[in-house]
Amino acid sequence: MAVITLLCRAFFLLPKQDLPMPRWLREGLRYAPIAALAAVVAPELVMTQGHLIDTWRDARIFGALAGLAFYAWRRSLFGTIVCGTAVMLALRFALGW
Repeated sequence: MAVITLLCRAFFLLPKQDLPMPRWLREGLRYAPIAALAAVVAPELVMTQGHLIDTWRDARIFGALAGLAFYAWRRSLFGTIVCGTAVMLALRFALGW
């Protein structure tokens, strides 16, 4: 099993030359990490226990909006995480959202 797993994962590392890849595929793969992140984060923002949230009083929404605004202002990934988390925790602890 270990050998099969190693061969499957090392398939792209074994050739001495780059594998031929169409330009459109190479360009499309640039967006794969962003799409994967959006696919993970978006449901967490708008759903609770498998159902859409039904109130605007949800700290996650305001945390995401604050993080988005901070990123648009400063272009700092770490600052975005800190700002969004701080807003979300402040609303949860202070207001009980």
